Amino acid sequence: AIINQLKRLGASCDWSRERFTMDEGLSKAVLKVFVELYRAGLIYKDKRLVNWDPKLLTAVSDLEVVSEEEDGQLWHIRYPLADGSGFVTVATTRPETMLGDTAVMVHPEDERYSALVGRKVLLPLTGEAAAADDFVFDGQAMSTAELVAAARARGWRELPIVADAYVDREFGTGVVKVTPAHDFNDYAVGQRHGLPVLPVLTLGAKINENGPPRYRGLDRFEARRQIVADLQKLGLLDSTKPHRLTVPRGDRTNEVIEPMLTDQWFVAMSKDSPADSLLGGKSIARRSLEVVADGSIRFVPENWTATYNHWLNNIQDWCISRQLWWGHQIPAWYKADANGQPIHDDSVFVALDEAGARAKAAAAGWTGPLVRDPDVLDTWFSSALVPFSSLVDPAEPFRDGAPNIEPRLAQYLPSSVLVTGFDIIFFWVARMVMMTLAFTGQVPFRHVYVHALVRDAEGQKMSKSKGNTLDPIDLIDGIALDDLVAKRTFGLMNPKQAAAIEKRTRKEYPQGIPAFGADALRFTFASLAGPGRNINFDLGRCEGYRNFCNKLWNATRFVLMNCDGHDCGFGQTGADLRFSDADRWIVSQLQRVENEVERHFDDYRFDLASRAIYEFAWNEYCDWYVELAKVQMQDGDAAVGRATRRTLLRVLEALLRLAHPVIPFVTEELWQKVAPLANRYGERGEQTLSGEALAQAAAEQRFSIMTQPYPKADPSNIDEVAEAWVAELKAQVDACRALRGEMGISPAQRLPLVAAGNRDRLAGFAPYLKALARLEAVEVVDALPADSLAPVQIVGDAHLMLKIEIDVAAERQRLDKEIARVDGEIAKAASKLGNAGFVQRAPAEIVEQERTRLASFSDTAARLREQRARLG
Repeated sequence: AIINQLKRLGASCDWSRERFTMDEGLSKAVLKVFVELYRAGLIYKDKRLVNWDPKLLTAVSDLEVVSEEEDGQLWHIRYPLADGSGFVTVATTRPETMLGDTAVMVHPEDERYSALVGRKVLLPLTGEAAAADDFVFDGQAMSTAELVAAARARGWRELPIVADAYVDREFGTGVVKVTPAHDFNDYAVGQRHGLPVLPVLTLGAKINENGPPRYRGLDRFEARRQIVADLQKLGLLDSTKPHRLTVPRGDRTNEVIEPMLTDQWFVAMSKDSPADSLLGGKSIARRSLEVVADGSIRFVPENWTATYNHWLNNIQDWCISRQLWWGHQIPAWYKADANGQPIHDDSVFVALDEAGARAKAAAAGWTGPLVRDPDVLDTWFSSALVPFSSLVDPAEPFRDGAPNIEPRLAQYLPSSVLVTGFDIIFFWVARMVMMTLAFTGQVPFRHVYVHALVRDAEGQKMSKSKGNTLDPIDLIDGIALDDLVAKRTFGLMNPKQAAAIEKRTRKEYPQGIPAFGADALRFTFASLAGPGRNINFDLGRCEGYRNFCNKLWNATRFVLMNCDGHDCGFGQTGADLRFSDADRWIVSQLQRVENEVERHFDDYRFDLASRAIYEFAWNEYCDWYVELAKVQMQDGDAAVGRATRRTLLRVLEALLRLAHPVIPFVTEELWQKVAPLANRYGERGEQTLSGEALAQAAAEQRFSIMTQPYPKADPSNIDEVAEAWVAELKAQVDACRALRGEMGISPAQRLPLVAAGNRDRLAGFAPYLKALARLEAVEVVDALPADSLAPVQIVGDAHLMLKIEIDVAAERQRLDKEIARVDGEIAKAASKLGNAGFVQRAPAEIVEQERTRLASFSDTAARLREQRARLG
């Protein structure tokens, strides 16, 4: 499905080189890397606390845990002092883990509890009593001494009271429990104080055999409810208060993550490598920091460098083992008994295959059966090797201890740029740097372009559980509402969410999703690819860029209709071609946009590059030059016509190449028709064929736009004189349109224009003004009639006036009415801005909007009053 999405989106990949991390060649590379890192002392196995997902039944990395604040409870529980002299009140948010407590802790400088340090408490509810009545006695009716005696009789465990600066004296009572097996910070405390580690939860988050019989087998949250009830019966529950706490949840299952003490495999991040390794005796983390610091790898935007550095400077060893049924099985074997069960001693035999492991076992004096470690590697371990494992010879991935990269693929290490999201800088980017440096001595890529994450229109992260994901194929081809609902509600981890997802989907997409096509979708994402962290995706943007593709298609149809079969001036010079200021202007603008796009691509500002392409294509070429070209092709001058057609073709052909990386499909289709006519059809872009051979090659679409040279600006073609000429022409066209607007004249009504100023220049503008401003005629005079009441627009030294008979009384009435309306808008805006509360409380952009409206209406009112004054 993913490969099909990439192809439909127009990814220009060498699909024959498609690789998957479970392919044989890549799998061999994974095993080799594991064995070599183990041999170098950089991979080891240890029993440690890890993030554990009780639903997936596997360890997960810190990066796969989403920690957010939620409403919870803070329980104050009284632990009896072992000598019967009183109680210590402990604050906790997880009563169920108290069964695994091995100490109670206070701050060493907390004077309230300094006398208690070194004494002992009894841990409530522990012991082996099975019967409910025997287990939970009526502690509320007993004295402290009687309660302690009853607790001892039932085997409540004794715990020491220790002092540690980790304690927050302001939290709860200032006394906390220490559960090393179920809390990362408590584990560290336990290591400092030599406390035992007592796990009381199974891998499925139920109370295990270390817990009292009364609770064994209960789910952790059911055990919590039972423990709280039992504490209350004993009179040991001091209070319960609402409390906001940070809850870690698995990003896939939304299950509360448990710190779990398990045997796992780790990669040492901060340990120095062997002196003879490619890391030169440095640690993996240190070497990975150096290549960014010395500029060998550059992040774009640069601010992500700090994120990368911060993570590596504070890195923990990487837990690479997972308890899953799918993946690369860890290449480690253990001694086994006759039943195939592992013999738990310190021996482990790491090798590429079982034969190698047997040889190592025999060398160590073991000839009995072996059993392989059932765990698999974290998927990011194999993904970290992709920069070189995807380039190696599948039959022999390693040779002489180094990746055996195929010679024709050596140019791709380092690659030019990695394009990725900021959420996997740690998961993937840093780890590719680590592993590629360790095994090739090179960086995996030169630049890391970090793009934003796509969110829905409300800014929510797209996820299957929320039912707000969008399949790019559905945006390309369109999808009916019922089909969209079925897709979004299929295979949910929590089927109960289906009804809410269906309701929201039907509200957001009552007509389903229309077909936008791949080009419109690509243009949308390019235009949104700014340097921010998030992109709020809006279907309306897709519609706008679909209109752009249609605009380009229609402009090309116009060019082909007017050029195919006509003399387009190729191979002709001198008097046969007479280029106008308009021709030179569009060619000059083309150079500027080519230079701008190149600069933006160099800076990875795809949003600015796509905007430059959009504005040149839509505004300059389609809206202006095509209209100017119509005038030039209609004036009957053959030399002007040839030059115009040649310019239309050459600029359009270059524009198609310029836009191709953003919108590949429509540009390829149009280029196949335009390029032969533009004399740009061949292997190197210049026409190498002619006559029937050219026609045959074009019919077969033998050449592709993607193999053509990308447009590059030629500064010698920048013509500032022509640019100034068109700028003045545009201003005059806009002035004529403004005159219509001032007098309320329909754009469809043709009127004569009277123009005073430079006669030669105005005469040159006249044909264009007549067509673009929809004028009946253009009359150039020395001066405008002094007695005319019609409004006048001034552009430079030119004075423009529409020639129209004015009904003075009606015009006075129209102007008075318009002035009253504008004055009303001015009063509204001024009233808002005069309200101190509005200015202080309203968003800054709303206040600025009102100021802009006030200025605009004030300018309009001044012009209207000037017109009204002329009418008397």
